[in-house]
Amino acid sequence: MVTEAPNRPSPLAPPRKRWTRDDCVLLDGIGAFGKLELIDGELIDKMGKLRPHQIVLVLIHEWLILVFGVRFINTETPIDVSPEDNHTSEPQPDLVVLSRSALEFPVDNPKPSELRLVVEVSDSSLHFDLTTKASLYARAGIVEYWVLDVNAQRCVVHRNPQAGVYTSIVAYAKGEEVAPLAAPDRLLSVASVFPL
Repeated sequence: MVTEAPNRPSPLAPPRKRWTRDDCVLLDGIGAFGKLELIDGELIDKMGKLRPHQIVLVLIHEWLILVFGVRFINTETPIDVSPEDNHTSEPQPDLVVLSRSALEFPVDNPKPSELRLVVEVSDSSLHFDLTTKASLYARAGIVEYWVLDVNAQRCVVHRNPQAGVYTSIVAYAKGEEVAPLAAPDRLLSVASVFPL
């Protein structure tokens, strides 16, 4: 028995809807937004975090508080990006270090110039964080972006955004130390956030 091929070719990808920040505000207002973030016009599911991810997140959060103070750290809150991307992107990094107290942002998202460091803890989202998000943050001129790679137990440090790309990307392994640009005398031992 032979099955005939369909007359029309099937689409290469399912239909998609492009979203804006205004659309997301409406969805959030009715409680339909959940754990999603808007990146390049697409709603990205911020999947549940497995235990190793959570442990790394707790440890880097604790270290950032020791270095910068609790009022300068935001967790999973929206930030602004470059003006050309702001309409279709409102990322929610795992952690951000602000240039001034979080209490000074009662309504508006912090702008890229008000961010000293952006941190993502990555396992299943590693490729997305190293490519799409890195490009988004570089276009915004965010001075420093760290990706804590849970699987490889390394810290990938992005610096010196120029013309929409980070021109310095260095991976630090468990036996190494790195200091944020905003606190050059405070070294993070990479092993201290990857205890497993």
